[in-house]
Amino acid sequence: MTLGRGSAPCHHGEILQGVFRDGGGRPCRGLVTLPLAAPVTRAVFVPLPHAPAHRIAVVPAGRVKAARAARLAVAECARRSGRAVCGGRLVLRGGAPVGLGMGSSTSDVIAAVRAVAACFAVELSAREVARIAVRAETAADPTMLGERPVLFAQREGRVLEEFGAALPASVVVGCLTGGGRAVDTLRLAPVRYGAADLAAFEELRALLRRAVAEADPVLLGRVATESARRNQRAVPKPELPAVEEAARGSGGTGVQVAHSGNVAGVLFDAAVPDLAERVRACVHLLRGSGVPVTRVFRVPSPAVPVGRGCAASGTRGRAGRGEARAGRCGAERPAG
Repeated sequence: MTLGRGSAPCHHGEILQGVFRDGGGRPCRGLVTLPLAAPVTRAVFVPLPHAPAHRIAVVPAGRVKAARAARLAVAECARRSGRAVCGGRLVLRGGAPVGLGMGSSTSDVIAAVRAVAACFAVELSAREVARIAVRAETAADPTMLGERPVLFAQREGRVLEEFGAALPASVVVGCLTGGGRAVDTLRLAPVRYGAADLAAFEELRALLRRAVAEADPVLLGRVATESARRNQRAVPKPELPAVEEAARGSGGTGVQVAHSGNVAGVLFDAAVPDLAERVRACVHLLRGSGVPVTRVFRVPSPAVPVGRGCAASGTRGRAGRGEARAGRCGAERPAG
């Protein structure tokens, strides 16, 4: 075996999060993330054939979820390849800041799993990667599935619904709430939902389904805004009214937030002729309200094949020594 490389994107919080019915009618927590092509976590796994399987050193130290995912991936890949389990060294670079609700831990975990798979020359499907990710971190984001919008049961690692090929074309002005402080999701008590909540979330689910089917960014903004408002009972953001006012004042379609962190964004229809003027107005309004602006990016981003080491979104790559790649987005730029 030689070293294996893998990478995985983060996300920019959620479009929708709550409780929904699965195929059997059972209430199930789920979410739809807003894809973000960068930053990306890159992982290198160096196998140590004579080291015990449980001994995987991770750099930087403290990325325990990624180390746990690497151990689980080694066991699975060894079983499938017929090779012996082993320890190793996992090196992680890049990625999003921890605790902002951008899926930093899931990005670490997926990159680690893909690196191990590449090392063992084993192809893991997106579903298998999701299963390992949930075992490694209890709840995972659906970034292993690419940018296709899906309703994902984050604590079960399964897709509740696939909405279509892509979210409606939008431009997002990203910002930070809460002073950019990290949110410890492990300390958050799960929100208790009742029958009225379930009915409301199912209505939003239906609206999102329609938004994707009709490629309607205005409907997308409605769904995201209502979901952001409902999240105020879980992770309240004092700046949300200011972010909504910036959206109204600049002609945005709505707002979205990280439901377990402090990133947020104002959504715009990417096809409007005066888009640049609207974005500039939004940046001005946000900064005037004391809300830091972080980035401007497009959704969906240019598609890039996943490559080697695993398969995702129905694309199956040839396993090997190369890198399992995440998408890149040349359209993203820091806010100026």
